[in-house]
Amino acid sequence: MSVDFAELATLINLNSHSHNKAGVDANAAIFVTWMEALGYRTDTYHREAIGNHVHFCSPQRGGPRVLLLGHLDTVFPPGTFTDFRQDDEWVYGPGVCDMKGGNYVALCALRNVYAQQGGLSNIDMLLVSDEETGSDDSKTLTAELAAEYDIALVFEAAGRNNEVVIARKGIATYFIDITGKGAHAGNHYSDGVNANLAAAHLTVYLTSLTNMAKGTTVNVGKMKGGLSANTISPQAQLVVEARFTCTAEKQRILDAFTNLNAHNPIAGSHLTVTGGLQRDVMQACDKQQQLLRQIEEILGYPLAVEQRGGVSDANVTAGAGVATLDGFGPFGDGDHTINERASKASFHQRVNEVTKILAAFNQPR
Repeated sequence: MSVDFAELATLINLNSHSHNKAGVDANAAIFVTWMEALGYRTDTYHREAIGNHVHFCSPQRGGPRVLLLGHLDTVFPPGTFTDFRQDDEWVYGPGVCDMKGGNYVALCALRNVYAQQGGLSNIDMLLVSDEETGSDDSKTLTAELAAEYDIALVFEAAGRNNEVVIARKGIATYFIDITGKGAHAGNHYSDGVNANLAAAHLTVYLTSLTNMAKGTTVNVGKMKGGLSANTISPQAQLVVEARFTCTAEKQRILDAFTNLNAHNPIAGSHLTVTGGLQRDVMQACDKQQQLLRQIEEILGYPLAVEQRGGVSDANVTAGAGVATLDGFGPFGDGDHTINERASKASFHQRVNEVTKILAAFNQPR
């Protein structure tokens, strides 16, 4: 089966911004129709405030179980970037590479295997609704379901040379609320406890945790505090993001936030630290490398690989101990902008590759 870009357009033209529950659920409903035509059972995880998550389940037989993973949401609110278009080389529109296009690659490959082998088993698909906002709701579900599988293939966009992704940084986000004591800066300066000063010291300390040689970054991305120039600041807040490439660095950073009070030199100020690990680190491991070699044997050629600083739900499945490879969608660029596009040639290549991979893992009757 060749890629039907007109069919893909039905997904792209449907707004599925993360906070547009109706649009996200309509996107899921299209996939329900397509997947159930291939013999899948749909398990829907209903949500009130966000789109539903959908898990498409095939019959289970002997052999490894494979989970295909994607997300239904995009970053574009209704009325901002909505239209699909194409030329000889590219398709354009919200989600063509991130990641309605990737979901469609998986669908086309499943259709091919179904047509070739007469049925599908041991290969399931999970589409979540909130990846673009951090998977705060779905990551627990994804981790729980991932425990049932041996392999996870994630359909975020491929690299420029159709690389697959073998590693992604983990990410933690923290909110640090600092309480001081307000006082008149002219008349009662010494009576005050300056929360802004505590925030400044903590900003320097937290930034010092960065280790570029190990790929660890700590960024105080937002800060606020104080009331006026003539008032000792009674409160301040820091919003901090940390990213790391390995488990040891992750633990070092998490421990630093646990012990943050020890690095606050401003007597009388108080810290409240909330937040924590958002997505675990995805790092190369023996199980993943064995899977990569197996796939290369199936295809008959080596796959280019890369590491990325950005996160995806591959972090979640890798963190759950499942052999995970990401980047099986088409190559594209301009994602998260109105210039988002994806390569038609890459679509065809990825559908061909994923068809061969899934055919090797499928267990037809």
